[in-house]
Amino acid sequence: MEPAGPVRPDRDGERVRAGEPSLYTVKALLILDSLGQRLLAKYYDSTFPTAQERAAFERSIFSESQRGGGGIASLGGLTIVYSSSVDLFFYVVGGCQENELMLSAVLACLLDALGHLLRKEVEKRWLLDNMEGTFLVVDEIVDRGVILESDPQQVIRRLSLRAPEPAAYGFVLFDYLAGGSERRDAGGHE
Repeated sequence: MEPAGPVRPDRDGERVRAGEPSLYTVKALLILDSLGQRLLAKYYDSTFPTAQERAAFERSIFSESQRGGGGIASLGGLTIVYSSSVDLFFYVVGGCQENELMLSAVLACLLDALGHLLRKEVEKRWLLDNMEGTFLVVDEIVDRGVILESDPQQVIRRLSLRAPEPAAYGFVLFDYLAGGSERRDAGGHE
């Protein structure tokens, strides 16, 4: 027996009942440099299927974001939240029906988690040096367009559980030297 209620198509054309909860989603997550060049782009649906359409979209949102330091824009039926940090521009793109507060939470989570990962203000040089970690942060926040996490502390915790940080060079050298002297001492007493 099907639940009562009118049926409507969702954003992907599938039939859903009115009043059913839906997942918050994003269409794209972008990081551009101060010249509008792509550093990271994750597109989660077919809104922009070709490389040319994606490049044109990136140029248009970059020029739109030059008018202000951060905020919300509506462009071509999409809701875009964006922010800048030093020499970078960060964008979270959702459909026109997406909740702007949820998209803003994703953006804030991304900026906070990257700031923690880089241990300083997020800027191009540090981002490029830590691109693998940047991709991990993005993948912890959004998976296939579905928003998984908007709490930066949870993202940081999950990433720290995944791979422990290597010891600083000085400690590794110290441990090696200490271990070597213990082996000599043990060898001398046998």
